[in-house]
Amino acid sequence: MQDFIKIHSADNVAVALKPLVSGTALTIGNTSVSLLEDIPQGHKFALSDISAGAAVIKYGNAIGLAKEDIKAGGWIHTHNLKTGLGDLLTYSYNKQDTTLEPTEERFFNGYRRPNGKVGVRNEIWIIPTVGCVNKIATSLETMSKKYVTGTIDEIAAFPHPYGCSQMGDDQEYTRTILADLINHPNAGGVLVLGLGCENSSVAELKPYIGDYDERRVKFLVAQESEDEMAEAMEMIEQLVEYAGTFKREPISSSELIIGMKCGGSDGLSGITANPTVGAFSDMLVSKGGTTILTEVPEMFGAETLLMNRCQDEEVFDKTVDLINDFKNYFTAHNQTIYENPSPGNKKGGISTLEDKSLGCVQKSGSAPIVDVLKYGEPVRTKGLNLLNAPGNDLVASTALAASGAHIVLFTTGRGTPFACPVPTMKISTNSALSSKKGNWIDFNCGVLVEDTDMDTLKNQFFDFVIEVASGKKVKSEEAGFHDMAIFKQGVTL
Repeated sequence: MQDFIKIHSADNVAVALKPLVSGTALTIGNTSVSLLEDIPQGHKFALSDISAGAAVIKYGNAIGLAKEDIKAGGWIHTHNLKTGLGDLLTYSYNKQDTTLEPTEERFFNGYRRPNGKVGVRNEIWIIPTVGCVNKIATSLETMSKKYVTGTIDEIAAFPHPYGCSQMGDDQEYTRTILADLINHPNAGGVLVLGLGCENSSVAELKPYIGDYDERRVKFLVAQESEDEMAEAMEMIEQLVEYAGTFKREPISSSELIIGMKCGGSDGLSGITANPTVGAFSDMLVSKGGTTILTEVPEMFGAETLLMNRCQDEEVFDKTVDLINDFKNYFTAHNQTIYENPSPGNKKGGISTLEDKSLGCVQKSGSAPIVDVLKYGEPVRTKGLNLLNAPGNDLVASTALAASGAHIVLFTTGRGTPFACPVPTMKISTNSALSSKKGNWIDFNCGVLVEDTDMDTLKNQFFDFVIEVASGKKVKSEEAGFHDMAIFKQGVTL
């Protein structure tokens, strides 16, 4: 395993790939550096003297400004590095042609739906319209487990605290996300469970759902039923019978839609796991498939790299609006736009938002950006898409699923057990995490700085995603985890 890595030739810092001891002499090219302090794994140290106010360069870009003079070999972190970002910016379009050459078609075994859509799972989903019926939904899930047989992959309820006492965008978001999930092709059958007096009732939801197959979607309003549990179980039996008719068949990977998200990042996120996901994204796009990148606040500081990859000025303008609208959301709530990363991020070696963002956007690979989606908007253009959603893990991952992602790729340097409505694959940035939390982690990218090259790893990773799309359960699925969360930003009545 390497001791450290200088990511870009223009960098004036390197990253420790394992804990390094003060006094250690390191050779970087023609330069020798002696460490002045202990450097934790994932943290940065200076390769040359950096004056107060000068830019600290990582990934070939500034990740902030030195708060004081920093000597070569010195530890660089939050104590001596600050953000260099401001508020709203004016952007110009400097298009880069990053078109990918088509590559050989691949196939996975999925479920073809009558409407032409494709699913990677054949599940029965129980979706409450309001939090008041959550316990009914979870009880039905428990009672229905006996039907998980044959081609029925799972029966899952999605409790949530929304659907009533909401106003404006919050209410719209709830209705939109619930409708998106009801229409998701990973669900072979859906029971929509309402109370009867909520704002987002079954009657209110139906226009958002649009046309639906009565064999696939059933509705139950608890206040209108004498025995909602018995009636619901009858409906679930009907849904199981219908969904059980679907069988896996070979489907082109060009029909896969994959969401990309990171959380609990560390100093290796932008070096191992995120670049691997980016390489996967390029491979899938080159085969005609679709990927979606979200968590807008974690694009701040790296947004121009994305903007210059927009396929045309229309997409560029939508990307500018995506960034500035989210900044305005922060300021409207009297919050600092460039808040520092979370405590876990800092402990892992990330010092500023630029540091995190430049690592975060590695997941986008190099493909052109073909569209920008509103929150809750289904994907409609093949290729790399951007999606308006916050950085929160559950909210952003649910948003990816709602926009049509069959699977969410979730990179992490800290580990997390959560899941979203679709298979949520945990990808570790370091081997220690993979070894420690084998019950959470599905794929280890830590080997990229040990004994595996990117070409080998990206192909192994692509094969693994195809396996998951073909039915292999990820660790959170094996544990029975299915979560959802909806973006809330307004008043609760």
